[in-house]
Amino acid sequence: MFIFAAGIGIASLYYTDRLVKLLADEEKKRVELWAEATKRLVMADPSGADLSFMLQVIQNNKTIPVILVDKRDEIITFRNLDSLRALDTLYLKNQLAIMKKLHKPIIIKLVKGNRNFIYYKDSIILTKLTYYPYVQLGIILLFILIAYFAFSTSRRAEQNQVWLGLSKETAHQLGTPTSSLMAWVEIMKEKKMDRELTDEIDKDTKRLELITSRFSNIGSKPILKETNLSVVVHNALEYLKSRVSDKVQFFVNIPDEIILPLNYALFEWVIENICKNAIDAIEGEGAITITAKEVKDKINIDITDTGKGIPGRLQKTIFQPGFTTKSRGWGLGLSLTKRIVEIYHGGKIFVLFSEPDKGTTMRISLKK
Repeated sequence: MFIFAAGIGIASLYYTDRLVKLLADEEKKRVELWAEATKRLVMADPSGADLSFMLQVIQNNKTIPVILVDKRDEIITFRNLDSLRALDTLYLKNQLAIMKKLHKPIIIKLVKGNRNFIYYKDSIILTKLTYYPYVQLGIILLFILIAYFAFSTSRRAEQNQVWLGLSKETAHQLGTPTSSLMAWVEIMKEKKMDRELTDEIDKDTKRLELITSRFSNIGSKPILKETNLSVVVHNALEYLKSRVSDKVQFFVNIPDEIILPLNYALFEWVIENICKNAIDAIEGEGAITITAKEVKDKINIDITDTGKGIPGRLQKTIFQPGFTTKSRGWGLGLSLTKRIVEIYHGGKIFVLFSEPDKGTTMRISLKK
């Protein structure tokens, strides 16, 4: 489409340029005719000459701005300029200066070696025609931009439908075996089997139930309830702590009084996803700090790690679907995180700070 637009633009420029040159030549001839008529009118004998034709030639110039000056550059007369502004001599002098830059003067030779000079500039029609191909090219490019935006939006919508369908199907497929496992856990409890084993299976079953709930919420408008932020964060970290090295330290600085409208299951998923990326960044040894502060009508949640950092060129692409630096993985974690924060919770998520070998701070900004 871009090549097509460029082709139209170049062809239009070429054609218009030729047309402008032809019209410019025609206008020059008209000014020369006007100059000749002016000369004959000045030198004619008023008593016996028929001046009507020459007057008609002069009056017929209704489009080309011209200024007639004497050899001392004093303005004698003008035509097709703003008559009200022409009352200001500075306006006429400015117009004369413009005309001198545009075209060479047409000389009117008078008696006794006297000379007058006619300066002119392109008519309004010719000026508009000069800019026409650029306007045309701009409109074509704007059309292509709108078409590209519409195409991209349509494609994203189609991709979203695929992911939503996949999420719903995943939730549906997980639902049946999860319900079955929950029933088996209850049977094991009734038969008083190994308590520690039963509790571990129960935890994993509840985890599966939570994951099923998360996937089923994707695509439908989640219910937001007033939730204690500190509780959500601590619960998310509690799950992660049991599955990472003891060399990974977690620090939480969130006031207990921070209450936000959240979807518990989805926002816990957000914290987990960001922390999992932070754990990968610190490569099994380091610290992850989560803080929350109230700033005017917003709550800023900062998740900071002491990892290897994110290169500047990747800080915006990390949220795109399919982006991953791992040999395994779909690259959907941060993409889903961004969707949950921005679409479902009306907030913002971005890289606040990142420096190689010093760490990264991800910020989630939510309305109170």
